[in-house]
Amino acid sequence: MNIGNVAQTLDMPAKTIRYYESIGLVTPRRSQNDYRQYRPSDVHKLGFVGRARSLGFSVEDCRVLLALYEDKDRASADVRKLAGEHLARIDAKLAELATMRETLAHLVECCAGDTRPDCPILADLAGAPDAV
Repeated sequence: MNIGNVAQTLDMPAKTIRYYESIGLVTPRRSQNDYRQYRPSDVHKLGFVGRARSLGFSVEDCRVLLALYEDKDRASADVRKLAGEHLARIDAKLAELATMRETLAHLVECCAGDTRPDCPILADLAGAPDAV
């Protein structure tokens, strides 16, 4: 299968596929004219990485997950540990976003939104001591 077919099959840009190849996540065969020839196993790996990336795993996490997937003697505890660490990072980010939302909602509520130049949103962003 050529890169265009793989890209279409996985709904993944060819540039991303070439990047994953450049960092060693997949190694397609090369034809005599140096075109990439993707085997079903390459397509499966790319789909695996695409799904992991859609869940927010880093490229390095994907490398570890692929190695664990291919290791038939793996312990599921290793996979769970990696996924649990990622879940904790997501939870921390959600808490950070919730705090950001609360602050911004308060600032929007405090702004009169009229024709006067006074704006607590801008005052807060500027670091005014008594912004709100």
